[in-house]
Amino acid sequence: MLSAYLLLSHGSRDPRPEIAMQQLARLVCHKLPKDHNPLNSEHLVGIAALEMNPQPLHEQIQQFAKSAFGERRLSQNENRLKIVPLFLLPGVHVMTDIPAEVALAQQATGQDMIIELQPYLGSHPNLEKLLAKQIATIKAEAWILLAHGSRRPGSQETVEAMAASLGAMTAYWAGPPSLESRVKELVTAGYREIAILPYFLFAGGITDAITTSIEELKLQFSAVNFQLAQPLGASAELAELIWDLTER
Repeated sequence: MLSAYLLLSHGSRDPRPEIAMQQLARLVCHKLPKDHNPLNSEHLVGIAALEMNPQPLHEQIQQFAKSAFGERRLSQNENRLKIVPLFLLPGVHVMTDIPAEVALAQQATGQDMIIELQPYLGSHPNLEKLLAKQIATIKAEAWILLAHGSRRPGSQETVEAMAASLGAMTAYWAGPPSLESRVKELVTAGYREIAILPYFLFAGGITDAITTSIEELKLQFSAVNFQLAQPLGASAELAELIWDLTER
């Protein structure tokens, strides 16, 4: 059975996340088993976006399948496409939107291909270790883990648990508690060395906005030293976690 792998992100108007996704796809490509045809291996790992793409996701899936497996159909059920959602929270996109698009793609391809939706990236237990490595490189009295947030009930429980394990407070970009409110709490408690860890995949429009927000906080709290860590980024360690998810 021939397997192909599609890495799925949210999508952005900013070009940086797509460039990082392409880098990540190349890193995951290096994880392919040796029995894959080396002349064809670069076609077996692709990227797609749920939003900000001219094509809906189910059409992107079908197009990638044609590219990966070729127009010639193999015998029934001998093509397997594994889709890995590179999302950090089990929000509406992960729990509702993506499964619906995958179902449309499966309906369109029929029995010529098996489409398997893998666990989302934020569910990997070793993701916390990557964040811990970032925390270890910066000296601070207090940490804030800043995630995007989700309107889906219960979706932030994993972030809360991760922050507790890392010894950090949580804040959310798209909902309460906000970064500013968390900073005020810490300043009131007497902290003067505060670091922010953005729980985002790649640099982009939101991380730029976070940087601007921190510059404003520096003006508001001039006695506080703020430090901003980097988002996860495309790395061999992240590619290892993604590959592990494809095997689950």
